[in-house]
Amino acid sequence: TLTMNAAQKVRASTQKFIEVLDIREVVVLMTGGNACLVIEVQATNFSLLSQEEKMAKIYAFASLLNSLSFPIQILIRNKRVDISSYIKRLDAELTTLASAPPFGPEEHKKQHDKRISYIQEYRSYVQNLIKVNTVLDKTFYVVLSFSNLEGGISGVSLKKEDFFLQAKAGLRTKAESLISQLGRLGLRNKILEKESLVKLFHAVYNDEHN
Repeated sequence: TLTMNAAQKVRASTQKFIEVLDIREVVVLMTGGNACLVIEVQATNFSLLSQEEKMAKIYAFASLLNSLSFPIQILIRNKRVDISSYIKRLDAELTTLASAPPFGPEEHKKQHDKRISYIQEYRSYVQNLIKVNTVLDKTFYVVLSFSNLEGGISGVSLKKEDFFLQAKAGLRTKAESLISQLGRLGLRNKILEKESLVKLFHAVYNDEHN
């Protein structure tokens, strides 16, 4: 069992490692006089777009990058997806269909058998997909940063509360500009608040299915 002093040292060393001092509202306060804001961006299935739509997206994204007057960090988080429960639902559907053959015209019976066949083929496809590939759920984030140097020479010696207010205002301005550009790309997004940020950092630093 850790003593109180030892536990405090572990906590202090952990905080130093992850560089996160505090999370307030939408602002992550970090060591070295830095802060950041995280925007979660919903993915789009690029492979399903037509060639014209793909080129339009590429040009729009290039325009977004060229319009930026501040640096951004793009984070892609991969999480393994357990679809065993989905396979079980397909099995349950097959069992239900097999145990309840339809009454009525022969056409109804044919449609019933076709449905069973389709589900069986689809289940087989999904099962083979799992064997060959790892199914991943991708989550995309854009990280915006703020430094006390952005407040000028006086910003270096700002008190914690003053720095938070300055960082919040600066990050909000950057976020509004970026969100406007993401909207033109048709990408839905949201600024992560404290609860979501805590969950994200906990998952990332504890390597939960990354």
